[in-house]
Amino acid sequence: MKQLPSRFRRLDDALADLPLEEPMLLSELDGFLTGILVSPEPILRGEWLEIVWGSDESGVPPFEDELDVRWFADAVTARQTEIARDLARGKLQPVFDVDERNGELLWELWLDGFAEAMALRPEAWDALGNDGDAADALERLSLLIAIARNESSLDSVEINAIHSEAPADIVAAVLRLHAVRGTGMVAPTPAVSGKIGRNDPCRCGSGKKSKRCCGA
Repeated sequence: MKQLPSRFRRLDDALADLPLEEPMLLSELDGFLTGILVSPEPILRGEWLEIVWGSDESGVPPFEDELDVRWFADAVTARQTEIARDLARGKLQPVFDVDERNGELLWELWLDGFAEAMALRPEAWDALGNDGDAADALERLSLLIAIARNESSLDSVEINAIHSEAPADIVAAVLRLHAVRGTGMVAPTPAVSGKIGRNDPCRCGSGKKSKRCCGA
């Protein structure tokens, strides 16, 4: 990625270094966090953070050092907080990949991350589709997700016509969903710092005590 802030580049590197077959990259994470924020139902950080870093059945994050766990969780939460702040201001600045050959915005991976967040509460999203104020925005996003995943029934001419307008359509649709949800939006867990007791909840969001998780 080009011309990203250093904090984004560091987070992108950390994501790529996760011991997963297909780690969630920065643009995908950005869409995922946005989907979490506009979800019709709350999703606790302990649920979605494990999806990002790919914990095993034990729920223990795949890091050798507790400081790495803390930095990663704080970095991801900080980005979520930025997105929440922008949404509250009626703005959205997605982290799209850019085709270095022509400067074209590659929005497909971002939408794939958004769709992963939707998959955590499918029934709630289906119900939201019955809301007249949200239906159009959700229908537009669903169409773009289908195109991004090569699951659309549209022909290539129709897809090409949609493609260039997709980034602006994504922003408009997400802002519409945020406005519809209003005070029902889920607030991100603030980033944390300082010392944590062994009997306190672990910072990673697993819900376990620190002494039985990252502080073990």
